[in-house]
Amino acid sequence: MTFAATVLTLYPEMFPGPLGASIAGRALREGRWACRTVQIRDFATDKHRSVDDTPAGGGAGMVLRPDVVAAALDSVAEPHPVIALTPRGRPLDQERVRELAAGGGVTLLCGRFEGFDQRLFEARAVEEVSIGDYILSGGEMGALVLLDACIRLLPGVMGAPSSGVEESFESGLLEYPHYTRPVTWEGRTIPEVLRSGDHARIAAWRHAQAETDTRLRRPDLWERHVGARVGSPSGARREKD
Repeated sequence: MTFAATVLTLYPEMFPGPLGASIAGRALREGRWACRTVQIRDFATDKHRSVDDTPAGGGAGMVLRPDVVAAALDSVAEPHPVIALTPRGRPLDQERVRELAAGGGVTLLCGRFEGFDQRLFEARAVEEVSIGDYILSGGEMGALVLLDACIRLLPGVMGAPSSGVEESFESGLLEYPHYTRPVTWEGRTIPEVLRSGDHARIAAWRHAQAETDTRLRRPDLWERHVGARVGSPSGARREKD
């Protein structure tokens, strides 16, 4: 099954962009995913092809018109989730990425200027998603990030199936640190346990490193991880013992 990506944007030339290279580009050429763009400006109704107007109540910038954006959205017949990339949205996480990758496709709505008229979200089933606590020039870069996260999880895209499992966020923890040859570099040596050949010791070391790094670098993730562990039946028994 081909993963169908439809992107509504004022800048369709930005797609597939970097997703036309590396493993995403190979998957595109192999037909594992497809990218269709819709030019929002094509749905403007005046002679100037206007897509925005001044904010109600005053203020700087311009706001995308709900009638134009809704017309563009209504032209898309795909039955997939519709996601608007906006800083007011729910933070994108790996769990949502996996859901989207397994769902067969996604329709992405890329904003510009000051964003969308709020009535669009009241009138249409649109999920708002944010890729981080910062502001970009538009939603296109966020759409590329979301698509890359989904595409790499599609069957056959990554070389080893385990590549998508032993990663940061998959288990609620950051991933453990990695090493490769040379064994010694600038006086620093690969930890002995990784050279031992003892797979049980290696697994235990990696898990401990993941827990330590998560606790120190991302206390927010660590709190959620500990809460989930304590909240499970097995976790509750461990905490009690």
